[in-house]
Amino acid sequence: MSNASQSPLPPLPASDRPGAAARLRDALLAASFTADGLLELLGAPAYAALARSETVPALRATRGDTPLELLVRLFLLQQPVPHARVAEVLPVDACLESGWLARAGGDELAATVDVRPYGGPGGEDWFIVSDLGCAVGGAGGIGRREEGVVLGVGGASMTLAGITVRRPVAAALDLGTGSGIQALHAAQHATRVVATDLNPRALHITALTLALSGTASADLREGSLFEPVRGDETYDLIVSNPPFVISPGARLTYRDGGMGGDDLCRTLVQQAGDRLNEGGFAQFLANWQHVEGEDWQDRLRSWVPRGCDAWIVQREVQDVNQYAELWLRDAGDHQGDAAEYQARYDAWLDEFEARKVKAVGFGWITLRRTSAAVPSLTVEEWPHPVEQPLGDTIRAHFDRLDHLRDHDDAALLEGRFRLAAEIVQEQVGLPGAEDPEHVVLRQNRGMRRATRVDTVGAGFAGVCDGTMSAGRILDAIAQLIGEDPVLLRDRTPAQIRLLVEQGFLEPVR
Repeated sequence: MSNASQSPLPPLPASDRPGAAARLRDALLAASFTADGLLELLGAPAYAALARSETVPALRATRGDTPLELLVRLFLLQQPVPHARVAEVLPVDACLESGWLARAGGDELAATVDVRPYGGPGGEDWFIVSDLGCAVGGAGGIGRREEGVVLGVGGASMTLAGITVRRPVAAALDLGTGSGIQALHAAQHATRVVATDLNPRALHITALTLALSGTASADLREGSLFEPVRGDETYDLIVSNPPFVISPGARLTYRDGGMGGDDLCRTLVQQAGDRLNEGGFAQFLANWQHVEGEDWQDRLRSWVPRGCDAWIVQREVQDVNQYAELWLRDAGDHQGDAAEYQARYDAWLDEFEARKVKAVGFGWITLRRTSAAVPSLTVEEWPHPVEQPLGDTIRAHFDRLDHLRDHDDAALLEGRFRLAAEIVQEQVGLPGAEDPEHVVLRQNRGMRRATRVDTVGAGFAGVCDGTMSAGRILDAIAQLIGEDPVLLRDRTPAQIRLLVEQGFLEPVR
């Protein structure tokens, strides 16, 4: 990865003046410059348009003269505002001295950074700081990128925050912190948070995000991947939204890993195992190559470090043309010289052709450190809608795998199970038919899975309320359908294991 310190970007507010940040925070809250306040002011359509990098609806909605409208124009829409009007809403002298505001000619002031209100999971009012033009809509739509720019909260950041397992821990590590959103979340449930980034500008902005959000500071360290991690330091939680884009070169620090192909993501995953405490989680977003003549699932299985359970979910696949176009647009290259755009496009396709890459997958990787003799490893494709946040769902997945690993079939049948919440049953068949062709169980929460079961599986799941053992339920079903209970006990555990693994049934401890 290349160092971003050479970027000709504007100066940032001072990060060593927490008092100025605290005063600014108080003023923002007093004016209802919060996630809820924005939604109420702008309305859902204009609020949604901001996420698409479209500012015209928000500009139209903030033509008045209230404090909240002024702050939206100043910090989100980057409009200069009269000095006298700002002085009625913000501590102007402190903001000018510390660098949050700058004179814009005449008697007007302008913001030096984007400040985006962000609602925390417990109703907290947080503020995410990023470079100008990079908060609205995250990546995309702000023109050509500069090396070293620090983005705000985009879809990927929110996805990682949503899938992260949240529990009280002693130490958490945020690799590639960017604007600091993952460190901000981690600080709510970790005693100590270390946040790293190759880009020193990102570390500065993370400090601003934490200060403006009223959160205790993190241990900020500069460096690539695990380089800033000292000695034998280990963690209970590691999270990373790394620069995972598979590109020719490392033009943009915020997205390009600078290693060949998907080597950065592979290296990150492989090195995480040695930095996890027993039972600790490491969770990443990643891209991976689909190479001709190779099973993509086998490729990912080879990444998993020894001593770790893993759950890898592929959420999306793009052919190489779609992928190149997506990230060329992200960088604003489509807005520049046509010949230069074509040359960059060719370079991406040359890179893929040389590596025999036919498509690129995107998804989530979760590792958990385990002492089990045979770790569990699940690699699957799930492009369907899910219900965020998924942190509890992911944690429960590994808990259920522990139960299945610790119970052979005989012990499984001695155990009791409960049907998970909000499971519905669908019967599929021809109208008027006496019996359905098949039965489908469907989740309305979490991963929102659907699985086909036979009549025994459907009947078993429907009876599971935690009061009777699995074996007794099967004996009762055998009597109803006239089947040998021994044979039914022999053939059903595999189906029970699948229902438990996928979250339709929960073991009663």
